[in-house]
Amino acid sequence: MDGVSLLARGRVTTRLPAQDLDRARRFYAEVLGLDPVDERPGGLLYRCGVTDFVVFASTGASPGTFTQMAWEVEDLDRVVGELRSRGVEFEEVETPAIRTADGIAEIEGNYPSKGAHGERGAWFRDSEGNLIGLGEPLR
Repeated sequence: MDGVSLLARGRVTTRLPAQDLDRARRFYAEVLGLDPVDERPGGLLYRCGVTDFVVFASTGASPGTFTQMAWEVEDLDRVVGELRSRGVEFEEVETPAIRTADGIAEIEGNYPSKGAHGERGAWFRDSEGNLIGLGEPLR
């Protein structure tokens, strides 16, 4: 090896389980405004920017106890408002480190990010119970 992990050269993609793939497809299309770029009997491939994620048919279900996928957005208030207008309900979170107000948390220095000192965040569940996050870097 040349000092660089073979994994470091790969692309990371997210896989989200769906017990009902047709229901998930409708949610991602009608609520999030996303259409798959590829589909097969066992799953749907979505592309957002330069990243991909897959929603796949599964008999298992997400526990929904942690963020499984997240989008970094430039204007969290605008995105939250748009998704609320489409029926998305945002989670209210209260932990020692994170507390939401009207579905949005201010997270100072929570974890490393790209040139930011924290993040504003919001979370919602897709049709399959997967916990999805939205984040806006605090600069």
